[in-house]
Amino acid sequence: MQILLPAGNAELYRHTMKHAESHAAPADSSAFGRVAYAAAHVVIDPRAEYEPCSNAPAIDWDRTLAFRTNLYGLGFKVAEAMDTAQRGMGLGWPAAAELIRRSVAHARTIDGADLACGAGTDQLDDRARHSLSDVIAAYRAQFEVIDHAGGRPIMMASRALCAAARSPEDYVNVYDAVLAQSNRKVVLHWLGEAFDASLAGYWGSRDVREAMNTVLEIVRLHRANIEGIKISLLDAQYERELRARLPEGVRMYTGDDFNYGDLIAGDSTGVSHALLGIFDPIAPIAARALKALGRGDVGGYRDLIMPTQTLSRELFRAPTQYYKAGVVFLAWLNGHQEHFSMAAGMQSARSVQHLARLFREADACGVLVDPEQAVRRMKAYLSVHAGIEA
Repeated sequence: MQILLPAGNAELYRHTMKHAESHAAPADSSAFGRVAYAAAHVVIDPRAEYEPCSNAPAIDWDRTLAFRTNLYGLGFKVAEAMDTAQRGMGLGWPAAAELIRRSVAHARTIDGADLACGAGTDQLDDRARHSLSDVIAAYRAQFEVIDHAGGRPIMMASRALCAAARSPEDYVNVYDAVLAQSNRKVVLHWLGEAFDASLAGYWGSRDVREAMNTVLEIVRLHRANIEGIKISLLDAQYERELRARLPEGVRMYTGDDFNYGDLIAGDSTGVSHALLGIFDPIAPIAARALKALGRGDVGGYRDLIMPTQTLSRELFRAPTQYYKAGVVFLAWLNGHQEHFSMAAGMQSARSVQHLARLFREADACGVLVDPEQAVRRMKAYLSVHAGIEA
């Protein structure tokens, strides 16, 4: 099976599919070798009347929740209403709150389903300056929504806090005020500036190791109330350093979409659990890999997971914040939705060349579960968006 794809020099070439047959995740009751959260995307309804460039998209709830059912069935936990769901880039707080309420209620209908939900301060206007008290109140309001729904919070990095804070102590005081009142264990979220430039200097310093010291102070203050911390700096060495310094019982959740294979496998500094956006498009392969790891088959784990990193590095290439387009593109190719449309029109955030590379790399690592369907949809996309006819 072949498909005509654009090459980097603006010419075309015929790509021969490496995987030409449909495949499903085999039945396997093995436990994962690590705690693994998949940050999940939302499916919009492009047929509904709404303003595409607003933060209030029309969400296709049936498809959105069906995708979460798929993740639970593979063995993942879900990280809900995070940046993979376009939080802060097309999904505003009112829509995110509704997503959280529906997702928590949905999880209760599925045996073994588990999720944690993003709590931030995005109800505050990014165009205005806010006090630290405003930031605390905004965090508490979102924690309350999650708690009332019956969910557990992931304390997301706050653009408003980054703009308002004048010292590391400001971060310590804000996190202390919020964490002290949480009714459930919290996952902290350190999102690097590659994902969001407005978070540069988070924790009060542009020096990563100084920032680590502030994070560790917060973790030690609230150790009993912290499940773990997700770090998304796309630098494996920083993650290893912080991982080695975490108090016992506090998990490191890798958010490194470039280097997750080795970080999850672990080394003498410990192991990382995972909270990753890349798990959304590679879920079947990642589930098989994590189950191999759980059985002690490290070689089998590596054989499955390491090839997906080439795909992930392309998907998360700079400007990294637009990776969501690739996530949804692959979800469309894999039949999880019937269109390639996104909140805020973000389907246009990546080039045809980039999406063609994603297609090729997804084929290479076996991520396309129904290659015939994927080829058919890729041809349709290229015809409309690049004038390429098979």
